[in-house]
Amino acid sequence: MAEPTVLVTGATGNTGSRVVRLLRERGAPVRAAARRPGEDGVRFDWYDPATHAAALAGVDRIYLVAPVGEADPVPVVERFLAAALDRGVRRVVLLTSSAIPADAPGMGALHRLVRDTVPEWTVLRPSWFMQNFTGDHAVAHAIRGDGQIVTATGDGRVAFVDADDIAAVAAQALLDDRPHNTDHVITGPEALSYADAACVVAEVSGRPVGHVSVTAEALSERLVDSGIPREFAAVLAGLDVDVRGGTEDRTTDTVRRITGRAPRSFADFAKAHRAAWD
Repeated sequence: MAEPTVLVTGATGNTGSRVVRLLRERGAPVRAAARRPGEDGVRFDWYDPATHAAALAGVDRIYLVAPVGEADPVPVVERFLAAALDRGVRRVVLLTSSAIPADAPGMGALHRLVRDTVPEWTVLRPSWFMQNFTGDHAVAHAIRGDGQIVTATGDGRVAFVDADDIAAVAAQALLDDRPHNTDHVITGPEALSYADAACVVAEVSGRPVGHVSVTAEALSERLVDSGIPREFAAVLAGLDVDVRGGTEDRTTDTVRRITGRAPRSFADFAKAHRAAWD
């Protein structure tokens, strides 16, 4: 029996690029889809249906990363998903967030859509990415700038998770013989406040790094000023308020249970990425 072809949307992103690499290492046929794909990828734009047919041709499984910056991605994704199912797609692994349960609006509705319409499904709900501290993210820019990480989380704690661990769970969910048909909350091995994380980064990098907690309203305005649409900025600020209330102060055994290995600690991640703060 031929290996299933997996379409990876967001194939140049934090998790998508890693999922592509892991699937190829395991010999699975992969179609890497992105708005600006590399030479071995296919162009895919959520807002341009003309790009969808080529991306879906011969595909059996999809790693689905919803359009970034959409407070309500369902109208965009629903049309694509219907076309995918019509073309024979049977399995979808959806990336959402640990902060968004299935009964929530927006991304929560996307969770329900996949669960209720796709024969074989998995919803990945990872905690906040460790890569936010090293890549093109407000936290990373703050560390490399004035050293002040600004959030509305207060002393709330988050079990930051490495994108490599998220991708490992995704690859397993895509390739396992039996569908998972569940959601997986994916965390790192320990919950840290942003002040705790700042201390780790400061120790590893030799830079002065601290955390400043502001109101949700102030954070939302900062995000808008950085170019994020106001509606989505309000959603992000609201997630910080939830963290302040303790919603992300938890760890799970998902990475070990699904992949057979322990998740990476934030301290180990920081040591491996010290050059990102030079």
